[in-house]
Amino acid sequence: MTAAPAKEINRETIAKNYQLIRSHVRRTPVAEIAAEDLGLLGLPITFKLEFLQHTGSFKARGAFTNLLTRPVPAAGVTAASGGNHGAAVAFAAGKLGHKARIFVPKISSPAKIERIRSYGAELVVEGERYDDALALCDKHATETGALKVHAFEQVETLLGQGSVGLEFEEQAPRLGTLLVATGGGGLIGGIAAFVEDRIKVVSVEPELAPTLHDALKAGKPVDAPAGGVAADSLAPRRVGDIMFGIAQRYIKDAILVPDEAIKQAQALLWDRLRVVAEPGGAAALAALLSGRYAPGPKERVGVLLCGANTTAVSL
Repeated sequence: MTAAPAKEINRETIAKNYQLIRSHVRRTPVAEIAAEDLGLLGLPITFKLEFLQHTGSFKARGAFTNLLTRPVPAAGVTAASGGNHGAAVAFAAGKLGHKARIFVPKISSPAKIERIRSYGAELVVEGERYDDALALCDKHATETGALKVHAFEQVETLLGQGSVGLEFEEQAPRLGTLLVATGGGGLIGGIAAFVEDRIKVVSVEPELAPTLHDALKAGKPVDAPAGGVAADSLAPRRVGDIMFGIAQRYIKDAILVPDEAIKQAQALLWDRLRVVAEPGGAAALAALLSGRYAPGPKERVGVLLCGANTTAVSL
């Protein structure tokens, strides 16, 4: 089930797609920070500041890929989201002249809900979790013929998100390891498909939402708990089938971090770097702070800061 779609997502197809979307997305910068500046020991850490992307997260890459490569009907587009994907689809739809209806669950943060509204999409806030919003989105797409843009179970989505890996590899050519937060797996799946075995890709998930961790252990996507401080971005019920084939081949480890470490990472990013990151956006750094990932003495580590749709006053 996963093999054929996964084969469509590779270094060549991601690079080709990047040429299509590059005028619509930002090439986000990287910053090398001394480990001691973050209270850590070891070599510098290279951050990719993907939270500077349009709409405050990496999701714009996949959204534009979908809307530029798939025919959009008169009914417009629709998406289910914890918040970031919905904002990206709403933004892309507005820029390209399409109407959009976005479904989010009640756990979505007020910052994300307001961002979606600001892009002019019709917003439906209903259901307790992402999967509830997804069911409503599916129903709407069936009834109206609207183009459904899935947050991670869509080839075009992974092709778009893979451009993060393309940029990071170009900007930090000596990178040995890349820590990436995982929810449904669209981001890490796209990145891993692009970098293949040239960079060690490590998944980081909250202990209360171990979707990829549990899937790799079981040998297939399985239902997992969907809670914790990053539940609005890193807690689907299970990872996507498409990305799982990529994960089995290229993702070297899937580690879990406690919510407290994620909160500490948020606070540290603000205190030391004046960076505001949402919980999901800070999760990758939490792997280092908690010691759940311990780099070797000469290992050059990259950390993806993938989202900042939160409010600074909560830090």
